[in-house]
Parts: sequence; structure tokens; C-alpha cells
Amino acid sequence: MAIIITDECINCGACEPECPNNAIYEAAEEWKYSDGTSLTGDIILPNGTAHNAEEDQEPVHDEVYFIVPDKCTECKGFHDEPQCAAVCPVDCCVPDDDHVETEEELLAKKSFMHKE
Repeated sequence: MAIIITDECINCGACEPECPNNAIYEAAEEWKYSDGTSLTGDIILPNGTAHNAEEDQEPVHDEVYFIVPDKCTECKGFHDEPQCAAVCPVDCCVPDDDHVETEEELLAKKSFMHKE
């Protein structure tokens, strides 16, 4: 499953540079699928939705840092644990029950975003 940042976030920014998928953004910030990934042009995500990787997307949250679920792999394939949760001083990076994925799905998403 993806990780979510709760409303208890103090906007310290410790999590953002730790994300290997560049899935974490500051509150109210537009984001792109191409940010920190090898995705370009028109893409079909593993969940079947179509997007343009270079187009700005609407912020997920406008008051605290947020994690884009389509880009979060819980750091699978990079680290043993989600790095955002490991560095969060207020423990507000928690599993997102609305975006449950298997380890295989998370690893496939990682491979999709970071073609070698």
C-alpha cells in the first residue's frame, strides 16, 4: 500500500528529499509523473489510467506535505522500510488504507517508473 501523510504533519520537509520516487510534495504544489522518474510523454499507469508524464497535476493536499499514491512504492526496491516514515519527527507518514498494493505490485510500479 502507499504511504499517506496525515494532518498532524508539521511541514518540516524532512520526508521530501528521502523519497526515491519523488512522490512527496509540499502542500499545494503541482506535481508531475516525470518528476524524479524516467517517465515521459503519454503513459498508461500500472492501474490502467492514462496521463501525460510532463503535465502538471493538481496538488493532493493544500495544507500539509502530501504523497502521490501513484508514485509511492513504500521504497520497495530501494530500501527496507519507507524512508519518509523513518525520518518523520511526528510519525505522520502512515500506511494508506485507501491504496493497498502487494509487494509485487509495488515492485512492478518501481520498475515502471525507473526504467533502466
